[in-house]
Amino acid sequence: MKTILKGIAVGACALSLGAAAQAQDTADWPNDLTIGTASQGGTYFVYGSGLAAFIGETLGINASAEVTGGPVQNATLVETEDLLMGQVTMGPAYEAWTGQSELAPDLEHKNLRALYPMYQTQFQVITLADSGITSVADLEGKRVSVGPAGGTPGTYWPRFLETLGVNANISYAGAADAATQLKDGLIDAFAFAAGLPIPAFTQLSVENDVVMFGFTPEEQASIVENHPVAAYTIEAGVYDGHDYEQPTVSMWNFGITNASMPDSMAYEITKLVLENNDRMLQIHSAADETLIENWGSNTFLPFHPGAVQYYAENGIEIPEELSGCVEAC
Repeated sequence: MKTILKGIAVGACALSLGAAAQAQDTADWPNDLTIGTASQGGTYFVYGSGLAAFIGETLGINASAEVTGGPVQNATLVETEDLLMGQVTMGPAYEAWTGQSELAPDLEHKNLRALYPMYQTQFQVITLADSGITSVADLEGKRVSVGPAGGTPGTYWPRFLETLGVNANISYAGAADAATQLKDGLIDAFAFAAGLPIPAFTQLSVENDVVMFGFTPEEQASIVENHPVAAYTIEAGVYDGHDYEQPTVSMWNFGITNASMPDSMAYEITKLVLENNDRMLQIHSAADETLIENWGSNTFLPFHPGAVQYYAENGIEIPEELSGCVEAC
């Protein structure tokens, strides 16, 4: 069911924008805005819910966040205009853009447009200390939840394990559910990916004696060579009581929209996110990477023309191939 209402914006919206709107016409703005996130217990849900509240109070739109399966589903929901905005990691976004999405194979998602960089998603595993599992190699034959199907971890952890020759018994569940399953002994490990700190991991580490890990240097090199990720090291102390570094891999996240979003709306949302980092950090600490200088972490997805306008006003010239015009332009 379409969530986008192509009506006119409420009259109070223009007043709430004030000088920030720079007198831009908001008559073609939708009344409602829904942001596709992921499962509860993950960073996407916290980040998206907080951003929706920020957009609502500042721009006068009825904005909300929706629990989804994650980036794979978000890309398709935004492409089909079931959602006007979504959050994606760039690996699933590229597969969607090129018609290789697991959810909608052969459908090139050419209506997707980038707005702003979010943060890097780090891949990480958590187990109970008494399980004896301390490495990816130890996941051989074990019951491992990889988050919801269609999410970044649900898509890439099985691929990573296959690359490393580790045969685990994979299951899918939302982050909060997977955390509960781990505590109850229904699974042996929870392999996930989200901005740090991962809320579900933080809660598990407070309530239980746990071990967290990423990859060995050799495993890390193999994953980087075979998948669209970059090497990353989770610093000691990200989680209280875990004073050791964890070599792993990461993938960038971006806020996206459909090409149909009005230019002035895309401009205002991009500006709101990138000019209020203190507020974004109150939503989640992963927003320390939600900075204008990280726009270049997107190498293939066209930016929305409204976002392009904002970047241009701040001295950033978006390359023509990423300027928001595709084929017909």
